Amino acid sequence: MSGFIVRLVVCATVIWCTARTTSEAATVTYTYNSSDLSYLSNGIQFPVAESEVQPLLGNDTYQNLPQMQWFSGLYDHFKWWTHLKGLDSERCRSDMMTYLQELSNATSWATKMYDASGRYTGQFFFGNDYWVGSKTLCEELTNVPTNPDVPPFDVHFYVAKIRININRQATPVTRQLNLGECLPRSCGVTGVRMLLAQEHNQGATVNIVGVREVPGDYSLLSDLKVHIVGGIGLITAALILVASLTEIILKRRSGSIESKDVEVTNNNQNNNNNNIVDEDKRMKRSTELVLKQDSDQKKKANNSTPVRLLLAFSAVNNGKKILSMDRVTLESIKCIHGLRFISIGWIILVHSYLEVFAVADNKNLRILTERSFMYQTISNATFSVDTFFFISGLLVTLIYFRTESKKEPPKKDVNSCEVVQKSISKFLLMVLYRIFRLTPPYLFILGANEIIIRYIHSHSVFTPAIIDHVNCDKYWWRNALYINNLYPRDEFCMLWSWYIANDTQFYVITSILLLIAVRGSKQVKFAAAAIGILMVSSWIISFIIAMKWEYVARVEEPFALFDELYDKPWLRIGPYLIGIIAGYMLFRVDCKISMSPIIVTVGWIASLACLASLVYGLGREGLFVPASAFYAALGHTAWGLSLAWITVACCTGYGGPLNSFLSCRLFLPLSRLTYCAYLVHPVIMCLTSFALDGPLHLHNAMAIVIFSGNAVLSILCAFAISVAFEAPAVNLLKIIFN
Repeated sequence: MSGFIVRLVVCATVIWCTARTTSEAATVTYTYNSSDLSYLSNGIQFPVAESEVQPLLGNDTYQNLPQMQWFSGLYDHFKWWTHLKGLDSERCRSDMMTYLQELSNATSWATKMYDASGRYTGQFFFGNDYWVGSKTLCEELTNVPTNPDVPPFDVHFYVAKIRININRQATPVTRQLNLGECLPRSCGVTGVRMLLAQEHNQGATVNIVGVREVPGDYSLLSDLKVHIVGGIGLITAALILVASLTEIILKRRSGSIESKDVEVTNNNQNNNNNNIVDEDKRMKRSTELVLKQDSDQKKKANNSTPVRLLLAFSAVNNGKKILSMDRVTLESIKCIHGLRFISIGWIILVHSYLEVFAVADNKNLRILTERSFMYQTISNATFSVDTFFFISGLLVTLIYFRTESKKEPPKKDVNSCEVVQKSISKFLLMVLYRIFRLTPPYLFILGANEIIIRYIHSHSVFTPAIIDHVNCDKYWWRNALYINNLYPRDEFCMLWSWYIANDTQFYVITSILLLIAVRGSKQVKFAAAAIGILMVSSWIISFIIAMKWEYVARVEEPFALFDELYDKPWLRIGPYLIGIIAGYMLFRVDCKISMSPIIVTVGWIASLACLASLVYGLGREGLFVPASAFYAALGHTAWGLSLAWITVACCTGYGGPLNSFLSCRLFLPLSRLTYCAYLVHPVIMCLTSFALDGPLHLHNAMAIVIFSGNAVLSILCAFAISVAFEAPAVNLLKIIFN
């Protein structure tokens, strides 16, 4: 135990020292600049061939306006009379002439069309790239009951992407505008593009990247995947309904039979006390025998395999199990429930900020937010996932050794070939059990996510930097095989699913080590050596990659080197290995350790200092090379070590108030929902944020409100998904592998 404490203190000291280390290098190459608003814009997500980019055709040589005056009047419909000559469609030209004439006359419907279109409204130089107007108000124009004065033609909403560079001083980098236009439907995409291309240009570059209709031509009913996912959902809902009704009926029958048994027993006792004649006694006894036989038959029917398979889908039983706060044994590690809930809440908070950043019109506030000290809580939230890795390693190891310790020891004269065969069979069962438990909710959410993203790209005024509707269609099998983290980020389906792939890969490695270690003390030493080699290897590989790419750890770039480091198993395995060690140690000591007050005090100070330095130790300027490389290589393992101390202290009676908080029974149902909540919460965020009619105005208070809504919706959806897919899968596996 003393060696464990020493390593913990050394780890905290190393991380703290490296966090304060700065390099004397004169130049540092950055891949990102927080003062550069280009990364804050919606960006150009899809590569566009230069042949597809259309520059503005008009050159304003007869009006020598100041550039800002020209920019503020860009795409003003009042100036579009000269643009009509470039239109190929006679119908579009006629409708546009009618619109512009009525706009000059201040006709109600024309002014509303103009008002529903986007234009410069300020804050462009503070990050506002959304000149989107209002799609909803454009559609409202043709609603006769609420608008007695409607356009004499059909109107439609269009969104154009425009690259713009005013001059080097005003726009050091090319920005991308998202321009919304409420125009006649007769113009179509081609006509709108030609109207925009006729604009006078006084900027360095103004190019039209693309124009699309909103909503587009995507239909949910014509998508085969909608029918597949919807069909699976309906079949599952039907099974849940039938199973729930069956359980209710069987419980009522069982209750009525039990009440009859009690009544018969009481009658028999009364008859014995009152000396009733023997004939009556025999009749009562025969009646009791019949009722008991009927009860036994009912119980047998309830325990039959088909009925048990059906009841595995019962929402009544599964819901009670998930929401129960009493299903805690004395041997359980109670503090992990609080750690799980805090971690998923932390993850949702971070993603909520990223969601707000994506649809905000005042993106410059992100720069101001990143300057605050507490924003490191958001930027360094990558360690929240390490908590899940640690807990996984801990529970897998502890549960496996506890289960094996209750079995009879293997015979010494067993053939080695037979041992290997049994070990391989057990390994395959362990892996299959995990895959069949995790995959049903995973693949269902994956399918739903692909449909939602495809819908968003067709119906949203935003163009999110997410192409799951393309990648999931091509690469979903990588997710199903849990190897998607080994591929580049631009080929990811469900970007956040990298955690599940890593955790499954670590589980496979751990299963092999456990099957070896359980054979005896020599095998335990071999497994310990293997764990040590894996851990040191992960440190070395992570350090080399960080040095090669000159990794700079700083607040403004939390996802740097995503493909090389961030989501890769060689960076993330450290906390999992620490969890394995902690789980084995708790098994050996049976969660009973005696420590002196000095050791307890030093352990808590070291662990909390280590956690704080990892999250808040980057400082305003971040870390330079090679301190960043040490931070990347050792930081995640240090996080696992700190959690190991917290878990061990709480389990052995040295947790104090923190253990009381983390072990609160209210965390139990929330802890059971963390897996499904992790899967579904980004889908909810995409659906809610990109369904907006226009951008948000960013503020920290608004971000907290959105986070609260995301957290509640994620937990509710996670409960529904867990009842529908996760809990039935677990029940079926218990029946099959019984």
